[in-house]
Amino acid sequence: MRIRGQGARDRKARKDSGTAARNRLLPEGRVAGPMPWVIAIMMFLTVLMAAAALSLFQASRSLGQDLSGRVTIQIVEADASARRDRVARLTNTLRRLPGVTDVQPVADQALADQLRPWLGDDMSAIDLPIPALVDARLQTSDPRAFDALRRTVAQVDRSARVEPHAAFLAPLSGLMTSVAWLATALVLLMALATAAVVVLAARGAHDSHRSTIDVLHLMGATDVQIARLFQRRIALDALFGGALGFTSAVAVILVIAQRLAATGSDLLQSISLPLPYWLLLLVLPAAGVALAMLTARWTVLAALERQL
Repeated sequence: MRIRGQGARDRKARKDSGTAARNRLLPEGRVAGPMPWVIAIMMFLTVLMAAAALSLFQASRSLGQDLSGRVTIQIVEADASARRDRVARLTNTLRRLPGVTDVQPVADQALADQLRPWLGDDMSAIDLPIPALVDARLQTSDPRAFDALRRTVAQVDRSARVEPHAAFLAPLSGLMTSVAWLATALVLLMALATAAVVVLAARGAHDSHRSTIDVLHLMGATDVQIARLFQRRIALDALFGGALGFTSAVAVILVIAQRLAATGSDLLQSISLPLPYWLLLLVLPAAGVALAMLTARWTVLAALERQL
């Protein structure tokens, strides 16, 4: 009984000494040092950049789908009666044209409502001829279908102008795509910066506790076991910092989304994050913890190999 009791005390003493050595090697406080706060800042910026990239890609895709095959025919005619006759003749012709799915003349009142902010509430009293507009949608965005539509419109009304919606907003769509790719590149740069911060922290901890590491080696600890101490401590710091940064970024994203919805602009409201994109953002903190753990492990193992 005494021998078994002594063995248990020895195992407990070794365990306590290992725990004490581990605590001396890396502090156990949740916010020990600047490491968690730096990771929180990195995660905050990473989530914001990722959300911007995903939402801009979504907006560019939605813009392309909404405007694909949509055209507007403009008819300029000062006489109101002649203008209505030309609109009716063109509308009937386009509705019989194969490949055209929807033809809708824009109501005069709708045009007046759109011009009222610039011309004032008394614009109805102004003798100003307003061009008539006819919206049409093609089944396909093939340029040949658009050329056929343009030829048909020219046969019906030679002075009518056919304007594809995509031609006006294509530069905007290209700008959103470019900014989205820029945000994606910034996400990758933030990941590299996070890995660099972990490398510096792991190297600094290794250099500061070299004597403790020597003692652990004398006690029989392997390089892998020592590396696990760093890996565990940095994983906890990365988990705390990642959760803090992610929560802060989500709060900012929700505020921005509310502001965009308040504008009432269909274009700005198209900048949104569907549920699958939120799930992708949720992966970022877990990926950050995994990146920090692997980086710390490789850094410390490389440093221990050079030390030997």
